Amino acid sequence: MSDFCPERWFEESTPDDYKNCLECGLYKHGSRMVWGEGNPTAPIMIILDNPGALEDRDGNSIVCGTRQTLQRAASDVGLRKEDLYITYILKRRPVRAYDKNQTRQICMNHLYEQISVKKPKLILCLGNVAVQSFFQNAEADVKTMRGSWYDIQGYKTAVAYHPLAVRRRPNLWSLFFSDWKIVADQYELIKTNVLIEQKE
Repeated sequence: MSDFCPERWFEESTPDDYKNCLECGLYKHGSRMVWGEGNPTAPIMIILDNPGALEDRDGNSIVCGTRQTLQRAASDVGLRKEDLYITYILKRRPVRAYDKNQTRQICMNHLYEQISVKKPKLILCLGNVAVQSFFQNAEADVKTMRGSWYDIQGYKTAVAYHPLAVRRRPNLWSLFFSDWKIVADQYELIKTNVLIEQKE
């Protein structure tokens, strides 16, 4: 693995229209809204289920396990933080029980708007919740779908295990790395094609 130091990535401000959103009910959990992290104009969008912890109990900034594992995988396949933008199905971190299906359907509207504005070249969904929500398929499963590209609403999309699953089961790392490598290779192909078009 490459040498790297996990870091807190730039956090994109939540649009004013959504800062006080009460529609899904997660505001009652007391966690703040996280619209996205990384480069807001990045060519690769990473979709997770919900934000992890951003501060410890004393309010000090931290890089949670999900972000550490994600950043390591990206670094190991040669992607830079400038290449990536991370966002979530749920923009707030749930801290207790909630109506998962209803809440995810409501919050998907935010994600669709993000995608329509940002128009990423590639999308990578991490974990079954993100895959099922974005693919709109409750039966979707990372284990059987990984390793391939899918056209979802016109966007080239791949899937991989959730970083926390990889942390809990280190034997998944090679698969996780392989799926990130697929994304990195596809991105290199896109950049090469752009250069060719520019020269013609």
